[in-house]
Amino acid sequence: MDDQNKNLLLATGLSFAVMLVWFAIAPPLSPPPTVEEVTDTSPVAGTSGGSDVSTNILSSNAKAVADADRIKINTPRLEGSLSLLAGRIDDLRLKDYTETIDEGSPIVTLLSAEGSANAYYGLNGWAAASGVEPTDVPGPNTLWSSTSKSLTPDSPVTLNWDNGKGLSFQRIISVDKNFMFNVKQSVTNLSTSTVALAPYGQIARHGEPPNLKGFFILHEGMVRMSDGELDETDYDKMPKFEINPKERAPAEVIQVANGGWIGFTDHYWMTTMVPQGAFKSVAKYDINNDIFLTEAVQPTQTVASGDTTTVTSQFFAGAKEWEVIKNYQDDGGVDGFVDSIDWGWFYFLTKPIFWLLHTLNGYIGNMGWSIICLTLVIKALLLPLAYKSYVSMARMKELQPEMEKLKESAGDDKQKMQRGMMDLYKKNKVNPAAGCLPILPQIPIFFSLYKVIFVTLELRHAEWFGPFNDLSAPDPTSIVNLFGLLPWGAPDTGSILALILIGILPLLLGISMWMQQKLNPAPTDPTQAMIFTWMPWVFMFMLGGFASGLVVYWIANNTITFMQQYSIMRSQGVKPEVFANIMDTFKKFRKGDESDPS
Repeated sequence: MDDQNKNLLLATGLSFAVMLVWFAIAPPLSPPPTVEEVTDTSPVAGTSGGSDVSTNILSSNAKAVADADRIKINTPRLEGSLSLLAGRIDDLRLKDYTETIDEGSPIVTLLSAEGSANAYYGLNGWAAASGVEPTDVPGPNTLWSSTSKSLTPDSPVTLNWDNGKGLSFQRIISVDKNFMFNVKQSVTNLSTSTVALAPYGQIARHGEPPNLKGFFILHEGMVRMSDGELDETDYDKMPKFEINPKERAPAEVIQVANGGWIGFTDHYWMTTMVPQGAFKSVAKYDINNDIFLTEAVQPTQTVASGDTTTVTSQFFAGAKEWEVIKNYQDDGGVDGFVDSIDWGWFYFLTKPIFWLLHTLNGYIGNMGWSIICLTLVIKALLLPLAYKSYVSMARMKELQPEMEKLKESAGDDKQKMQRGMMDLYKKNKVNPAAGCLPILPQIPIFFSLYKVIFVTLELRHAEWFGPFNDLSAPDPTSIVNLFGLLPWGAPDTGSILALILIGILPLLLGISMWMQQKLNPAPTDPTQAMIFTWMPWVFMFMLGGFASGLVVYWIANNTITFMQQYSIMRSQGVKPEVFANIMDTFKKFRKGDESDPS
């Protein structure tokens, strides 16, 4: 086999191997936070580092939650309510997002109260340190009072609670127009003694989410930033934490000196506690009650008699929109918040690819056409490699007659053949490995683009045209009804029949790959020729179940590659025999049929 076909076979084989690998790789409340030393690099008057103390135990109180009064939450993007029991934000829905693309689909529910299936909520409180009993500080069972009727961006709510022993607590909760709540907690000491207590924020999730994707390229579970270091732990890994005696549960504790955040991330949604300054970051699992918890415990506050201490923190609960999260990072000072999106191992590619796709979509307003434009940009950046490759392939094609003479003269002497080939390449300045150059960067780009399409919210329910109304989902069309022309339905997306009775996009993918092959003659070796023959159609079915946005990219990539290779080969004086190669393929098939003894 000539080296031109060797390179092409190698490149195709690499892609095929990548795809095979891709397919193979393609849960009563717990104790509130304990107070231990939190390193604060900038000491503040009236605070201390904290000490080990016992805290009140959270008990299951679904009935108390149901009976407690509520304050309505209504913003341009959120609706729900918060409970006066502990001031829990435990009823929250996202106005801009529906569960499915079907008409009448309900909006996405993010948080739900204890007592409901898969309860999920955030709350704030105080942990007792010294000079005060655990029952004398507001915790998860505290019933607050308020005269506020609703929480909007223009109307914060104020919660009040007095322990009857000289400590008066106040909590002011506000919310912006997107997904960030601001929590301002204060305590006034009217007793005769000094007290020490620590404010905390906690997110509780009862059981694993029922809609976990469970796909290896997507992180779902605990996520946190601690002094610039990102930490991700899947839900199934949290029960395997070592038992922490101070937390009385399997837990991982990090002392954060300069800032960070902690919470839970889903495919498209997230909740995080964002304290100011130093804090103790805790991720733990309540074994007895199957509750996943994240906590941010701020430094212990020492409050003298007659003094008032105020601390602030934030609570994010909403969609992982890149632009919104980036604004919280750049303008709101939330360190590394963009990294809450799972960019993966190839983050150095996924981040700029997404930025470019997002920017293009901002101008075009259609994600499908934006993906095609993105492909054009990527191919333009890789053009120097492609040019070198296709020039080398054109020159190798010119050497075909000399290669045939060399084979005849060398006979069975392989060493002579190899020396002759190397001399021939050196004399004509041809690099036989150059044909693989374009495919090498395509592999990480393919992975990165798939990561972008699969993970980022901006591709969810993104429309293109006609039936392609969700580019994050597989092609909804099918050959069984001629892609919608016939009056009966197609197999359900994701079913086995849908993978067999493919849609129009996988079919176009196979055709584009097949046409790209026909720029070069088929290998003379029958086995290699068979591999080349079947490769486009194998890829067609393999990619049929992938996100349609990725298939659009692949079709565009194949089409542009065909045009580039055709043009560059013509510029080198080599005429690509596309039509002749196609006819040769059909002739071979007919010859095979005629030789069939049956």
